[in-house]
Amino acid sequence: MNTPPVLMPDAVAVITAYLRERLAAHGTPVPVASHVPNPRPARFVRVERIGGAATSPVTDRPRLDIEAWGADEGDAHDLVQLCRAVLGAARGRYQATTLARPATGGPQWLPDKESGQPRYVFTFDVTLRGTAL
Repeated sequence: MNTPPVLMPDAVAVITAYLRERLAAHGTPVPVASHVPNPRPARFVRVERIGGAATSPVTDRPRLDIEAWGADEGDAHDLVQLCRAVLGAARGRYQATTLARPATGGPQWLPDKESGQPRYVFTFDVTLRGTAL
């Protein structure tokens, strides 16, 4: 029996859109992107895939870094905690995939070396379902 090829979703694009929508719904409409915006705003979130692996022929388990910058340390901390909360609840259909088994790491204080701007970072793992071609 031949298994059809499965196209995995772009995890960064899915989670970036999900975070942007959920943060805005919780009264925190900040830029969420895969890169540092130019010009650099006082508050923003960056999503970067740092690894992960396929867990079955139809699922991917990306590991992502979620970085939250703020105007000061407290602001960056509050933003990263809100990101952790909404991603920890990420389950069900979203866009053309299914989000399941979310897991977040604890936040790490990691000021931005280039700008000196306050920043917190945590890792996020989630299972995403691919689409058969």
